[in-house]
Amino acid sequence: MNVAFKQPVHSTPTLDSIAEALLLPSGIDGVYARTAAFEQIVGGLTDLISEYRGPATEVLRFPPVMSRRQVEKSGYLKSFPHFLGCVSCLSGEEVEIRAAVDRHEAGEDWTPALAPADLVLSPAACYPVYPLAASRGQIPAGGLVFDVACDCFRREPSKMLDRLQSFRMREYVCIGTPAEVDVFRRRWMKTAEDFAGRLGLSWHIDYASDPFFGRGGKLMAVSQIEQALKFELLIPVHSADKPTACMSFNCHRDHFGTTWNIRTSDGEVAHTGCVAFGIDRLALALFATHGLELSRWPAAVRKSLAL
Repeated sequence: MNVAFKQPVHSTPTLDSIAEALLLPSGIDGVYARTAAFEQIVGGLTDLISEYRGPATEVLRFPPVMSRRQVEKSGYLKSFPHFLGCVSCLSGEEVEIRAAVDRHEAGEDWTPALAPADLVLSPAACYPVYPLAASRGQIPAGGLVFDVACDCFRREPSKMLDRLQSFRMREYVCIGTPAEVDVFRRRWMKTAEDFAGRLGLSWHIDYASDPFFGRGGKLMAVSQIEQALKFELLIPVHSADKPTACMSFNCHRDHFGTTWNIRTSDGEVAHTGCVAFGIDRLALALFATHGLELSRWPAAVRKSLAL
């Protein structure tokens, strides 16, 4: 499953030069305006990923916010509280809202007047799909596959271009029996070889773990690796020594099935798994590998992205 990184045969731009040309700062670390050239590659990636969508796959596009209660019930708050972004709003009578605005005008802090809404910023594209699937009743024989996407947020401000606070995620999600999920994930780990090859990217796939919170999270991460529940496709955006995870292949076992009481056609608790594409990271990897001038990219890559 491992393929050695290949060094590019031409000089490649530094990440600083990529940022200067393609990603404009907003004043907040990890949040950028994207130029037309960057979005052109994002559009090509989006279409290429869609080429791999099976005929029975249901397509869903979610907004960048979701139910706070659903995130809490799914376990994200327990496992990743340090990443979660919550929506807060001014509420109350006009006089109360005006008072908060006046405090700002006076140079004072107005944010204590904010109250939490029933929304959070979506931390991953797949989280809203599990309660939706559960609301439809038993999963049919053969399982279900969804194509989902949304803008996501994780509170990890960084000056590194491959670790954004606001980023785009695309996923294929499988819900079914343990065997169906296993076949789905194995097939996608093999398919990823073709996907990365068509993009002309150097890569390898390796065991991985999620950045769980706290001391207990370290034990959870070790267990995740030992059980081979997560793999990542790594690309040397910075260097071969510190590659960037641009895709992940995840097995959740019965976590979401138990949480949302999702049942298979024979009444058993459903298992779930997903393959996730970091859209912005993949676009960054393409520029880091092939350079800033699209006209000089390899012909096969340009064809794959319809450039």
